[in-house]
This record gives sequence, structure tokens and C-alpha cells, in this order.
Amino acid sequence: MIELKYFERSDFKQLIDWIDSEKFLLQWGGPVFSYPLQEKQLEKYIENANDENANTFVYKVIDKETRKVIGHISLGKIDRVNKSARIGKVLVGDTSMRGKSVGKKMMEEVLKVAFEQLDLYRVSLGVFDFNASAIVCYERVGFAKERLLKDARKIGDEYWNLWEMRILKHEWFN
Repeated sequence: MIELKYFERSDFKQLIDWIDSEKFLLQWGGPVFSYPLQEKQLEKYIENANDENANTFVYKVIDKETRKVIGHISLGKIDRVNKSARIGKVLVGDTSMRGKSVGKKMMEEVLKVAFEQLDLYRVSLGVFDFNASAIVCYERVGFAKERLLKDARKIGDEYWNLWEMRILKHEWFN
């Protein structure tokens, strides 16, 4: 259904087109990026990513049938000593592909990298508490909620709560 390929400069425009508001950017990229998303920010994002010993792997998600780029995901903060990493920047950008288990497949593929290729033990992620569909998706692949960070991010005059979730290698339902 999908495959992960390294995210490259030629993919910048597509990702920038998907990120259409400050609120959406915060949900996707956290406080690391500022709106509007620009190529300069993405250059820095991939600067030290995607080589054999990198601490971050950044992927575009490709539909195997159409060969179109339909999403984005990263595996970062890779700690080979403590055998941990963090999934981030999860996005099914092609809106026609939403609701078709693409997010679940993306998570399964990135967890294969984490647990099978890198032999990690623990993978975590953060998700805003109002993103119910993402939370359900993550729970379906085996993630569990660890703690709720109240008022973790400020956007305008609002504060958003963030769930910290994790999966351990032996909990993975591959």
C-alpha cells in the first residue's frame, strides 16, 4: 500500500503546500517550525538526517499504486545507547487518502525501521489531546498513553494539552 523513502529537497514544495495554517503547522511540526513553512526551515530539518549514523530519519510516504507522495513522517531523537527514538511530523497530506488506514500503515513502517533495522527498545511520540483520530491510530499499532501534559503549547490565546505516548519493542503488534 505505502512505502517510505527519504524526504529530499525535491519534496519541499509538496509539504509546504500541505501546511496551510499556523495551527496546522504547530500540530504537524511542533515549535521547531514557524509559519509560513519555508524551504530554509526544511533545509535545516534534513541537514543532518538520513545517513547511516544520523539521529533523525525523515521520510516521504509514497502510495505504491500511484507512486504519488501522500504523506510525511520522521523518526528522530534516535539514541542508540538507550535504544530509544521519537516519531514526529506525522501527516497524511493527500486528503483523499485520509480515513483509509494510511496513518496506521505509516506507523507500522516507521516502527519496522525502529525495532527491526535499528533494534531500538522504546519509541515515543506526542499528540494533542483533541486529535482523536491520531490517538486511535497510535493505539491500534500498540502505543499507550503515558501522561498528559496540561497546557503544553500556546497558540494565539489558547493552550493545548499534549499526550505523551510510547510503545516498547515487546508491545509491538507487527
